[in-house]
Amino acid sequence: MKKYLIKKPADQLHIVHPQRFQIDYKNELNESQYKAVTAVNGPYLVIAGAGTGKTRTIVYRVAYLVELGVKPEHILLLTFTRRAAQEMLRRAAVLLDYRCEKVSGGTFHSFANNVLRKHAPLFNYDRNFTILDQGDAEDIVNLIRTREKFDTKERRFPRKETLYDLYSRSINTNTPLINLLSTDYPHYLGEYADIEKLYNLYVEYKKTHNLMDYDDLLKNLIQLLREHEPVRSEISNKYRYIMVDEYQDTNALQAEILQLLTFKHNNIMVVGDDSQAIYAFRGATIRNILDFPDQFSGCTIITLEENYRSTQAILNVANAIIKNAQD
Repeated sequence: MKKYLIKKPADQLHIVHPQRFQIDYKNELNESQYKAVTAVNGPYLVIAGAGTGKTRTIVYRVAYLVELGVKPEHILLLTFTRRAAQEMLRRAAVLLDYRCEKVSGGTFHSFANNVLRKHAPLFNYDRNFTILDQGDAEDIVNLIRTREKFDTKERRFPRKETLYDLYSRSINTNTPLINLLSTDYPHYLGEYADIEKLYNLYVEYKKTHNLMDYDDLLKNLIQLLREHEPVRSEISNKYRYIMVDEYQDTNALQAEILQLLTFKHNNIMVVGDDSQAIYAFRGATIRNILDFPDQFSGCTIITLEENYRSTQAILNVANAIIKNAQD
């Protein structure tokens, strides 16, 4: 993955420190949680297993940053679902005050959608582009599949669901189509030329009709940030403190987006469980956690180890199961 030069604006650290905090962070958090919550500038990787107070830590850190004097509009919270972001910010507002609800929160896809709406003309889209859900995207693939007569009875050609899955996983894992066919669908290798042709026609159809699927949101955001330095600088300056939940469930595209977003300041905290990764079929990769210290220089690793959910016997069994995991 390409690495981006980190630039730090001169006024980055001009934070107004209140004489007294409204929240007693020291007494309301355990030692590791407190260390994560009060970590401010620079990159941080927080390893948090199930039941270790991960959400509590994120909520308190949002409140802590706001109490420090960071403007809510300079904080970005990216989560696996939009509901999770809304709930965390609601809890932070209850903990502190209404300012926490002004923090920008949502999924990578919703964030990308908001940015792309503003800058769509820069990559030849109208701002009123339509987003395709998976069912709509599969139907368009099938429309082209039928139009080009790829679905004749005389040949064995993938169904629309299989084709869309191939295209989506190829994008989200940065894996060539031919490689995915070789490993997952070797019986379709003979149809590679037409599978690739159909993909190119699908891309062309979306551009012609001002459409984007979910994968396009991430791809086009990366293209925008890579190719338009003024836009990259504007967004990086706006979101000076970035937090990411469930980092083990992110993919290679999302990791690059974070590098692009933080190139002005390198202020990022990701929270994830390095022993829990169940979304590989969507392109998620545990490598994002394992490689984070290399991708973000000067990274500090904080581990939340005190478990509030399970008994020691259960934890012993879990630890015994994962202790021999190679990664």
